[in-house]
Amino acid sequence: MTSPVLEANNLMLGYADGAGWNPVLEDFSTSLQAGEIVTVLGPSGVGKSSLLRVLGGLQSPQRGDVTLFNQPHKKPHPRVAVAFQDPCLLPWLNLEQNVGFGLNFASQPVHSTAQRKEKVAHALEAVGLTHARRRYPKELSGGMAQRTALARCLAREPSVLLLDEPFGALDEVTRGEMQALLIDIVKARHTAVLLITHDIDEALQLSQRVLLLGGAPATTLNEWSIDLPYPRDDHIEALGLLRIDILKTLRHSSRKVTNDLIKGDLACA
Repeated sequence: MTSPVLEANNLMLGYADGAGWNPVLEDFSTSLQAGEIVTVLGPSGVGKSSLLRVLGGLQSPQRGDVTLFNQPHKKPHPRVAVAFQDPCLLPWLNLEQNVGFGLNFASQPVHSTAQRKEKVAHALEAVGLTHARRRYPKELSGGMAQRTALARCLAREPSVLLLDEPFGALDEVTRGEMQALLIDIVKARHTAVLLITHDIDEALQLSQRVLLLGGAPATTLNEWSIDLPYPRDDHIEALGLLRIDILKTLRHSSRKVTNDLIKGDLACA
């Protein structure tokens, strides 16, 4: 196996309050290979979004380290793009300008104006929005706004794409279209993708590997490999069995956390 594009080792995330230190996620490790989609599942509050910020170089972990191409990764990098559930489009810029926003930042490689325009054009073509390049955010549907946010990432030609529930606010049909688009982009560009979601079906439809976080503080409860071709509509039985196993693991973890909390309360009584 080739060296991973992105690797996380023994990460611990948490926060401090008046009572002391509160760990949220501990001992998290994983790696991403080029052309691989890995999904991180887990209930709200287990630290999924914080984990994504750490992997994107936007936040430092309390312990552990992240490497990108076998080098320490501690700040935003031009080869890593992050997309959140909110497309975060600037209302005074049209679609084309939103996609190109940031390409001339100091953190990005230096390109001529013509080169930046070419990158934007290719990104818009990849998500099927060339025809709408002059529209403004208020003129876009939810699906078009999400495609614009994805195009903004693609214009940077990233090796790693980090997605924080980017399709969560979309209707079922548009969501399915965006999922298919993501698969096509990964195939064409060999991008490594880490997707944060709470939707088990989305994870099963998209991923080669699924990691489930749970507990308090959260840890990786289990990891599943999915070696099925796309599209996966013809593999309902196999996916159904995986879904049941994931739910069983999550419910077992939830019961354990509840029992531990009850024991802690009784010990303090």
